[in-house]
Amino acid sequence: MDRRLTREALRLLETHQAFVRATVVRTVGSVPGKQGASMLIRSDGSYLGTVGGAALEERVKELAVAAFASHRGDLHHFDLQAWSPGGLPSLCGGSVDIALEYIGARPNLLLWGGGHVAQALATLLPTLEFDYSVADDRPEWVGVDRFPTAERREVVTPDRLWEVFDSPTFTHLYLLGYDALKDLEVLASAIDRFPNAIGLIASAAKREHIFATLRARGVPREALARVRSPVGLDIGAESPPEIAVSIVAEIVAGLHPAKARTAGREGTPAPREDDARARSP
Repeated sequence: MDRRLTREALRLLETHQAFVRATVVRTVGSVPGKQGASMLIRSDGSYLGTVGGAALEERVKELAVAAFASHRGDLHHFDLQAWSPGGLPSLCGGSVDIALEYIGARPNLLLWGGGHVAQALATLLPTLEFDYSVADDRPEWVGVDRFPTAERREVVTPDRLWEVFDSPTFTHLYLLGYDALKDLEVLASAIDRFPNAIGLIASAAKREHIFATLRARGVPREALARVRSPVGLDIGAESPPEIAVSIVAEIVAGLHPAKARTAGREGTPAPREDDARARSP
């Protein structure tokens, strides 16, 4: 086992970056990369390690791009025989099987609003090794007593949120606030600055008010279309703990899109009024 690759894999996991691990799992005859040889391919195309170099390695890099796009790996067979149909331009003469494993970015959530739903989420996230931080402008709602496992607990106003937090380090932003106007300001700043998944807890009326206000400010409809509201999978959740379960379920489904059932975002029904009350922090 290459310690450099192990350290780099751990670094990528801890910094919430996806990567692909390629490993030689079977060889026949003469091949450049022996069984167990591995390489890590990062999302920007850079890599560490080797599975044999030359045309074989270039082909593995191409397959890694597809793995990033599909969020899934596969087992691939390569003949290193330039004279064989379908063989790589190699004179080694053997063959090799390489397993590509897609390792998704470990979720790192930023929770705006330290209310009941956020607190319920905070009890579930560590069990899945998901990291999270919480922000609120009310000091009593972000204390260590409420969020003992949070990476960070920050008292901050909506207009300073992105001065305190580095948005690209988070995979998900959830607006779970107690004040619609403050949620509006956080969402307004997040549309341009936060590149990943955004969820908004809101009744149908609150959601439409926020979206209408942002459209009036010039925010395109397609930009708002990526905001998930209501949040979570539609499992009939009502209480804060149930809503927390639905949110976590949605995150897990996003980590395994090839296996998850299709859940149409546009077709998700608006919450009932009693649901809307339950989804308030």
